[in-house]
Amino acid sequence: MAKEEQKVDMQSRTELFKELATPGAPHRLLALLAGSWNTNHKYWMDPDQPYTESSGFCVQKMILDGRFLQQEFTGDMMGSPFAGFGFLGYDNNTKKYVSTWLDNMGTGIYYFEGSAGADGRSIIQTCKYDNSVEGIAEWRSVTRLVDDNSYAVEMYGTDNSGKERKIMEGTYTRKQ
Repeated sequence: MAKEEQKVDMQSRTELFKELATPGAPHRLLALLAGSWNTNHKYWMDPDQPYTESSGFCVQKMILDGRFLQQEFTGDMMGSPFAGFGFLGYDNNTKKYVSTWLDNMGTGIYYFEGSAGADGRSIIQTCKYDNSVEGIAEWRSVTRLVDDNSYAVEMYGTDNSGKERKIMEGTYTRKQ
């Protein structure tokens, strides 16, 4: 390959990398979630039992020049202090929303990926993880912007028979 062809190829590659690294419309959707939020969650540990409720506080901010949403959550869960951290982004290369979550209820890091909902104001992701009680388990999360000052998160779990059930719903209200 001639040096001129190598230079053009390297220039094309560099331009592609820059394009893939540039935040776009999906990142602007994530930016709508930035802020300080009061939270209320309902958890269904057993589908035959009533839910338990908890409250908390979440601070979210865009980092790395608008590429990722950093989440920091504090509150309670099932009568115990709860803290968690997450990162949510959109990968321009794979065209998927990607996220991680870790908290003080375990030692694993959960990896989610998915796409925007048809409404353009929601993100739907799935996560597979090794649950020490049930083996490989799957979650599906739905994050939906309600308006400029509130959003909702629902989490569903799939059991070994393939049946999905709601295990959590949360409401987030922007702190004024």
